[in-house]
Amino acid sequence: MTGILTARPVPARSKAFDLLLAGGLCMFCGFLSLAQAGYGGILAFGMLVPLIWRRTHPELVFFAVASVAVLQWLAGVDLMPGNAGLLVALYTISVYGAVPFSRIALGVGGLGVLMAVSRYWSNSDWRQQVTMMVALGALVFGVWAFGERRRTRGLYVAQLEERAAQLERDRDREAKLAVSNERTRIAREIHDVVAHGLSIMIVQADGGLYAADQSPEAAKKALATIGDTGRASLTEMRKMLGLLKQEEQLELDPNQPRPQPGVSSLPELVDNVREAGLTVDYQVTGEPRDLPSVLGLTAYRIVQEGLTNTLKHAGPGARTSVTLDFGREMLTVVVTDDGRGAGVAPSSDPGHGLVGMRQRASISGGTVSAGPKAGGGYEVIAKLPYHLPNGGEQ
Repeated sequence: MTGILTARPVPARSKAFDLLLAGGLCMFCGFLSLAQAGYGGILAFGMLVPLIWRRTHPELVFFAVASVAVLQWLAGVDLMPGNAGLLVALYTISVYGAVPFSRIALGVGGLGVLMAVSRYWSNSDWRQQVTMMVALGALVFGVWAFGERRRTRGLYVAQLEERAAQLERDRDREAKLAVSNERTRIAREIHDVVAHGLSIMIVQADGGLYAADQSPEAAKKALATIGDTGRASLTEMRKMLGLLKQEEQLELDPNQPRPQPGVSSLPELVDNVREAGLTVDYQVTGEPRDLPSVLGLTAYRIVQEGLTNTLKHAGPGARTSVTLDFGREMLTVVVTDDGRGAGVAPSSDPGHGLVGMRQRASISGGTVSAGPKAGGGYEVIAKLPYHLPNGGEQ
């Protein structure tokens, strides 16, 4: 009951239309009823004026109009044009009213048909009574059914609009997630490039500083390596920063330069590290094969990160071994050293380094394990299946 007393929100245009509708019916049907039924025609206005609030209070308006119709029946006032207000109220409650009250309104309309036939056609023969009962019943049911169809269609359209809005929200959410994942990937790429390049530059700078007095040629070579490494790192970083500017794009332009080294780039990486003063033994076992770009990039970055950590933590004179084993089902990458890296405190930034390697491997469906070796040194082992998750060949 509290619900039917609460006014429903209605647009101003709908309120204006209801006001015009009620005013027009009063001008036409109301005054016709007044001329036809005399003072009884005042009841017609009682069934037409409430239509002003038919959409804000559909239940109250219907029962108010029905109550006036009952007074008309009790007073013996003949049917008149003003009774059209009862049909309008029935249509309105079937469209805008609560479903239980709409069903009740249909029952009230059916009872009204019986009451009308029993009073206004009481002196007619049974055939005419049946005919009028069928005609009035069809009119009442038709008005109610038309309103019910309008309600159902409105609900269907509202569901479609809500579904479309939900799909749009989901699309926006997925777009933001895709952009976030891409930015995270690029940030990891930048970390790998910068960390590796800076490690080589620091090692060369330290070596050049010690050799400056005793071996100027070695110092010059170290400075040349620093310059080459810095320029290469800067070039790669510029490419990736160019990708970061595409914040509004869901799919990156495939023509954009994207730094994606693979297994074939590992010899060059090893040579760069050797020039930095680290002894590296590089071996490939098994039958090499073409790898998906994601898998090749993952292997490259794992080796790069392992060599970078060796440069940082293994100490002077450390020896490093990089092994690629092309097995039947997976590629195994092993990076070991005999230095003191295992005893060095871990990085204060847990978001990169080993965590980054494990994230890369998990994307390719593989695993990474890292830890100190028995007898000293450190070891990184990555197992990368050839078949990417979901069959991807990105």
